[in-house]
Amino acid sequence: MERLSAVAETSADRRLEVHVFDLSGEFGAGRVHSWSQPTTSFLNRITAQIGFAADESVVDAGPLRPRGERPTLYEWCRQRFAETGHPDFDLRPADWPKRYVHGLALSDRFAAFVADLRSRPGTVVELHATEVVDVAEQGQALRLRTADGGEYDCDEVLLLTGHSHTDPMSGGPSAEFTDFARRTGAHYIPYAYPLDQALPEAVSGPDRVVACAGMGLTAIDEILHLTEGRGGRFEQGPDGTLAYRPSGAEPAGIVAFGPTGVFTYARPYNDKEQDLARLEHRGVFLTVEALNRLRETVGTPVTRAGGKVRRQLDFEPDVLPLVLLEMAHLHYATLFGPGTAAVLAERVAPGYRSFLGGGRNDLLAPLEAAVDELTALLEKILSGSTTTAETQAGVDWPLEEALARWAQVVFGPEGRRQVLAALSAPDGLPSVSAGLRSPWRLEESVRGNRFDWARLTDPLGASTFATPEEYRRRFEEFMAVDHLWAAQGNLDNPAKAAADGVWRDLRQVLGHAVDDAGLTARSHRLFLERYMRHHNKLANGAAREVMEKILALVRHGLLDVGTGPDARVTPDESRRRFLVSGPRTGASRLVDTLVDARVHAFDPRRDVLPLYRSLLDRGLVRIWCNNSADGSSFEPGGIDLSPEFHPVRADGTVEQRITALGPPSEGAMFFQLGALRPDQDHHVMRDVLVWLKGFRSAFRAHHVRPHPRPADSRPEGVLS
Repeated sequence: MERLSAVAETSADRRLEVHVFDLSGEFGAGRVHSWSQPTTSFLNRITAQIGFAADESVVDAGPLRPRGERPTLYEWCRQRFAETGHPDFDLRPADWPKRYVHGLALSDRFAAFVADLRSRPGTVVELHATEVVDVAEQGQALRLRTADGGEYDCDEVLLLTGHSHTDPMSGGPSAEFTDFARRTGAHYIPYAYPLDQALPEAVSGPDRVVACAGMGLTAIDEILHLTEGRGGRFEQGPDGTLAYRPSGAEPAGIVAFGPTGVFTYARPYNDKEQDLARLEHRGVFLTVEALNRLRETVGTPVTRAGGKVRRQLDFEPDVLPLVLLEMAHLHYATLFGPGTAAVLAERVAPGYRSFLGGGRNDLLAPLEAAVDELTALLEKILSGSTTTAETQAGVDWPLEEALARWAQVVFGPEGRRQVLAALSAPDGLPSVSAGLRSPWRLEESVRGNRFDWARLTDPLGASTFATPEEYRRRFEEFMAVDHLWAAQGNLDNPAKAAADGVWRDLRQVLGHAVDDAGLTARSHRLFLERYMRHHNKLANGAAREVMEKILALVRHGLLDVGTGPDARVTPDESRRRFLVSGPRTGASRLVDTLVDARVHAFDPRRDVLPLYRSLLDRGLVRIWCNNSADGSSFEPGGIDLSPEFHPVRADGTVEQRITALGPPSEGAMFFQLGALRPDQDHHVMRDVLVWLKGFRSAFRAHHVRPHPRPADSRPEGVLS
């Protein structure tokens, strides 16, 4: 709506009629980002990283709005705080806003853009609080049918349907759980949103035990809604930790479980907002050029639709080593400084070149050997057995810089000052370093704090636990340390810097590896099932302030995580409830209400809304499929789209009257969920511009023809 209203070329004789359909009636925000949702839910994006309009960074955007008419979410909140004084709007650029605040901003900006478009001559915008259930061909036009019986003929359809969820009766465990709940009186909630409607007190009150199947952002929303949203309070103690004070309206218990047994990790404080152009990470080893080289040397060719040959990679042997090398290098660059990073890059360069040329050498081994060499030298200095100058002779490591950076990262500015001051009298170094303590609970030995992928992905590090209590204790310990690391930020904590710098800053590079059947079918499936889970856990979690509330609930005992990793749900016929069992902790818990607390992957065949099934039935769209040379195939769920985001019909032709953006494209493309980022030439706006270019061409070439309308019949170009 922002771009359309900015570039519309309408006049009295060049009419445009726009119909916007939204099932929730909350135009601009929609159901997921509703401004009326519970106030306990937070976004996992800071205010300065959300925009609503094209800006100077967007190439070929067309005319831009005046700067004051395109605020970021941060600027919008500051203006709203000045008007209302409400504390939910009193946010800094690096603060995490409540989700309803984002919904208010979306609604406000949408209304402004609609008003702008309506002010243009020859333009009509109509808003319909109803659901589109079908699109059918009507001559050269398309006929939309709505749930309330309306019919609308249009020239073009733009699908921006956002998040949805699967029909619980479409198969799998959800169908079994739904049937069990109907027969026994247990409660199964197949989708958690809207929270207040999905989880009324009748199914989640003080006499009920509720289980959350999932430990990601949806589960966190649900847990806070059932606790803080029911009147419970979080109070900060003298040591800064939170304690939960229940209201009595919460469920009797909340059981949270998932495959890994841990929640998504706390997002670090975003120090990069100081200067994004300088501080956001740019790949050293994981680059588009490296992936292109790998396709040439080890890619498996497969012929795609239209005769296009695509050389597919296998994620684990081909791409993951680059991901881990990039993470490890950034980890040690953060720990020891840029001079050390440069030496490390030189040390691994021969093996890296060999790998890109088709070798299968271990990329991490030379890096870790080099770090062993460096830390042995630093250890000698810290022991007082040699001076920095003596040790520096004949080595290429910038030892004083590395030592200063290490002390800064591990002990903070005062620790750095003490270590550097002691360098002039090395005999005193052992006592200085022995007396320092890390405020972030990093390892205090210079040989510590090594990059460890296994620890990052399995932080509790045990196949079984003696008791559920042991698991809870280790769980709480991990969360407490993770929160300290998050507080240290994404530029100073090595683990957080590596995760944020690779899995967030290089997300477009990962997309280059995955998109458009870039991986083999089997590897694509594995990437989505395993490595997207790692991505979400490492780099797409909630704010530290939110996760501290979750930890307080675990410590209180209301939130039970004792079933641990790989917990299973089974319907208990005799007790007419669901049983959650933890094979690695020995815990089991009967629950009255089971909630699927996960965001469902888009699948038009199983979607709870009828629109995409109708499009499939009519042959206007088809499922995208990744086919590989070995005969294997994988259908991740998205629809087949042309490069211009037009659906490919069942007969293989392109349906240019329809465009689909967002989740429906998450078959051929990686990570299409997300809000527009300002000053980034962001892919969300780039995708909109692809649609807009085609729409403007069609509008200019439109030959006037009458369409039967609900109320009248006028010559016009019609967009829905």
